[in-house]
Amino acid sequence: MKKKILQAAVFVAVGLMFAGCSGFSKLLKGNDYELKYTKAFEYYDAKKYDKALQLFEQVMPVYKGLDKGEKVMYYYTMCNYLVKDYYSAGYYFRKFAQTYPHSEYNEQAMFLGAYCYYLDSPKPSLDQESTNLAINEFELFLSKYPDTPKKDSCNMLLDKLRLKLQTKSYNNAYLYYKLGYYKAATISLRNSLEDYPDSPFRENLVYYIAKASYLYADKSVVEKKGERFATADKELAAYIDAYPSGKYIRDVRKMADDTKANMKIYPETIN
Repeated sequence: MKKKILQAAVFVAVGLMFAGCSGFSKLLKGNDYELKYTKAFEYYDAKKYDKALQLFEQVMPVYKGLDKGEKVMYYYTMCNYLVKDYYSAGYYFRKFAQTYPHSEYNEQAMFLGAYCYYLDSPKPSLDQESTNLAINEFELFLSKYPDTPKKDSCNMLLDKLRLKLQTKSYNNAYLYYKLGYYKAATISLRNSLEDYPDSPFRENLVYYIAKASYLYADKSVVEKKGERFATADKELAAYIDAYPSGKYIRDVRKMADDTKANMKIYPETIN
């Protein structure tokens, strides 16, 4: 008996599920946009964001330019955010802020737009399009709302995003050194240092510029050694001046001594 009751309950549940799906499918295919508008908010309030999203998407062109259009676009964008489609949500929050700059939702939209790009930002080894978009959007948000209570949160998130760019820049430059492309390494490492003068990897950058210069000179043909050791000498001195007690100072001093010895061996090639 209990087994039959359980089976009946399952059949009823399945039937209701299909009936609900059928009703929603019929709603989507229909032309009653007022009903779609009403049901979209009902689904949103019930936290059925995937269904609300589909309905808002259908009614948005219908109400564009009308009083309801602003609200529809905002909640459509919120649905994208709540289903975790952060890149799309970021795009539509930004578009909303541009379309309705005086909206009551504008401050929230600008912040969430930046935050969506932050959430979409990948690890440093991957393309950083979303990271750069997030930085731009947070800076734009803070310029428009300098006294926002979210200011500290924005600055904290900006620090994390900038660190990601600094990490990617350093790792890319260091890879040239690791592969033994010492000339390319010095150029890339110096570019990273110029792009991010406050980089947390600054000491490493100065050190590897110096060491790459030294190794580049050491592996050069005889007629180029004097000139290149003279360059290495300057880079090694720059590290010693900047970090007299640095973590690489012993290695740098050893290379500096060897560099000066080589400069005496090949004086005729120094420009």
